[in-house]
Amino acid sequence: MAKRITWTYRVHRDRKEILLYWKHRNQSSTYSRKLNALIKKAIDLVAAHPYVGRKTDIENVRVKLVRDYLVFYEIAEEDIFILAIWDNRRNPENAPY
Repeated sequence: MAKRITWTYRVHRDRKEILLYWKHRNQSSTYSRKLNALIKKAIDLVAAHPYVGRKTDIENVRVKLVRDYLVFYEIAEEDIFILAIWDNRRNPENAPY
């Protein structure tokens, strides 16, 4: 049975900034829509199979790769909390988890 997904405020902001960046950079929303669909598909997979992501140094926090982005999530009893979306081309010392 799939777990309930809860998005943090931070991840809503992260995703919006990423999608707006690509929309402005490409002068089109096509890539943003495709990337958003990939993120949603990955999160659906995580909901159905919570341990699919790679372990992090923090207990119960895992990460799922989506193109050039890392989706950090925490597994709880009945929920999965989506914590952050991070562009893995950025400085890893500034990564959120």
